[in-house]
Amino acid sequence: MKKNENLIEPTASELAILQLLWAKGPLSVKEVHMALANDKPVVYTTVLKTMQVMMGRGMLDRKEEGRKHIYHAIIAQTKTQDKLLGNFLDKTFGGSAKKLVMRALGQHTPDMEELEELKAYIESLENKKNSKK
Repeated sequence: MKKNENLIEPTASELAILQLLWAKGPLSVKEVHMALANDKPVVYTTVLKTMQVMMGRGMLDRKEEGRKHIYHAIIAQTKTQDKLLGNFLDKTFGGSAKKLVMRALGQHTPDMEELEELKAYIESLENKKNSKK
């Protein structure tokens, strides 16, 4: 039975596994382990246990292909990102999107293309607000 996606908040290690599966599609534990081990040392059995726990929590499912299990994410990337971002925004910036954006722009200087995209996005938000009046 699929659990309610709104209740699932992955840990940092679970999120690393989810990001791999979202980006690359279904993978075996060995493939996930090898990809994670490229960034930092991680024990195979830890990856296996984490993925088994994630199945139990309703984040992953698996199918058998011969002797190996192939895992895939069953929670949506955008819904998970939205939940994590909402929680982060509330806890870190008191729910203020402006404070978050201002801090992000202070830490990372956008290039001209990014600035143009940001301006276009702000204009689209303004147009939506004005059309609702």
